[in-house]
Amino acid sequence: MPIREIRIETSGRSLIEFTDEVAAFVRGGGDGLLTCFVRHTSCSLLIQENADPDVQRDLLAWLSRFVPDADDPSMGYLVHRAEGPDDMPAHIKAAHLPVSLSIPVISGTLALGTWQGIYLFEHRTWSHRRSVIVHFQPDSAEK
Repeated sequence: MPIREIRIETSGRSLIEFTDEVAAFVRGGGDGLLTCFVRHTSCSLLIQENADPDVQRDLLAWLSRFVPDADDPSMGYLVHRAEGPDDMPAHIKAAHLPVSLSIPVISGTLALGTWQGIYLFEHRTWSHRRSVIVHFQPDSAEK
C-alpha cells in the first residue's frame, strides 16, 4: 500500500479532480503523510476549491493570459517550438505551479479542508495520459 500509480486521461487544458482515488489509497492507513508527484513536465498538481466549477474556469483563463501560447506575439522570444505552440508555455506553467503535493493523513483520511480537492492541471492543448505517483508514509510513532 505505500506506493501506487494513478493514471489520468486528459482531454486538453483542464483541471481534473482525482481526490477520490487518493482518498481510497490512504483509507485505513492511520496517521501519516501522503506525497503526490506528477511524472511530467507540462502539467501540474494543485489543491484547489472543488465546489464551484467557475474556480477552475477562472484559473484556466488566468493562466492562459499569464502564459499565452507561443503563437501569441508576446511570446515571440520562445525558441522551443518543435512540439507545437502549447508545449513551451506548458513547461513554463509547470515551472510556476507545483508538481508535487504533501497532504497530512489523519486516521486514514486526507486532512483536506471542506472545499479542497486534488487536481491534475493539464497545460497542453491535446489529450495526454498522465501518471501521478502517490506515496503514503505512515507516522513512525503510530504502532
